[in-house]
Amino acid sequence: PHYTTTHVTNSAANNSCAKNDLFKYPLYSTVFSIVFVVGLITNVVAIYIFSCSLKMRNETTTYMINLVVSDLLFVFTLPLRVFYFINRNWPFGRTFCKLSVSLFYTNMYGSMLFLTCISVDRFLAIVHPFRSRTLRTKRNAKIVCIAVWVLVLSGSIPTGFLLETTSNSTKENATFCFENFSSKQWKSHLSKVVIFIETVGFLIPLLLNVFCSIMVLQTLRRPQTISRGGNMNKKKILRMIIVHLSIFCFCFIPYNVNLVFYALVRTKILGGCDVESVVRTIYPIALCIAVSNCCFDPIVYYFTSETIQNSFKRKSQVNNYYDSKFSEVLQSEATSNLQCSLSHIKAKVFHRESSV
Repeated sequence: PHYTTTHVTNSAANNSCAKNDLFKYPLYSTVFSIVFVVGLITNVVAIYIFSCSLKMRNETTTYMINLVVSDLLFVFTLPLRVFYFINRNWPFGRTFCKLSVSLFYTNMYGSMLFLTCISVDRFLAIVHPFRSRTLRTKRNAKIVCIAVWVLVLSGSIPTGFLLETTSNSTKENATFCFENFSSKQWKSHLSKVVIFIETVGFLIPLLLNVFCSIMVLQTLRRPQTISRGGNMNKKKILRMIIVHLSIFCFCFIPYNVNLVFYALVRTKILGGCDVESVVRTIYPIALCIAVSNCCFDPIVYYFTSETIQNSFKRKSQVNNYYDSKFSEVLQSEATSNLQCSLSHIKAKVFHRESSV
């Protein structure tokens, strides 16, 4: 994919096919700028809600808080990427380049795994509500989140930090970041990395999301479930599943499917300039779609977290309750004052009558 830092030399690429992906530089700089602004605002609002406004938390919100952290870590690196894609020069040093690459994969595969955790948690809550009570605890959710972070970081940090740099030749005295590895590096290292991240980070989460969604839908179709939960609750869960799966598939399937073909092209398993041209053209577009998951994740927070919506409802109900009580107090005070005034006037009148 698009890794690491290198000082440009005059060596030409070994590939004889003409590269047609120069459009990626304005595309990346535009899309990443939009994602930075929108992703920063929406995720800061989300973390404010989770930290300050949301008093009641459960295992679902635990997964979502970790998803917010993953998104924000990546969003903070986007200005550096935008600067690079505009200037085509990386002046921030090799460490920041590799860190930015690592955070990209941390965000992408961390997002997929945390979304999968939310899907599995919903599956357990709806399909096995009684048997899953001992499993669905905040303590177990924290343990799962730690395991996800360990898994994601163990794959993303070596990808960004432990691989060799490559050379590229477009302008002198420029430092390149996020550019392609050589075919030799693809054959020796990256093909194995792709197999690992595609299996653990994409294929297994995709299958789990689809399986959990199908099982929840089948459960909702049972008459006893509908009578117990009501049609409105059923519609809400259906909407959550549709939004969840749509975002997962839209953001992650194009990039990960194209990454497989990209790896096959770079390792020379797939040959032909036409194939390489198609793969190189699709790759930047798929990457931009994958990066946009930072903007779409807050939609998942809203539709998935029944706790958040119930929290807002409880707040409004409490406010309405206090408003009604306050008006009752005012009315009672006004009534009592009026009664006091009338009794005072009455006493005075009777006093005068008695004195006459």
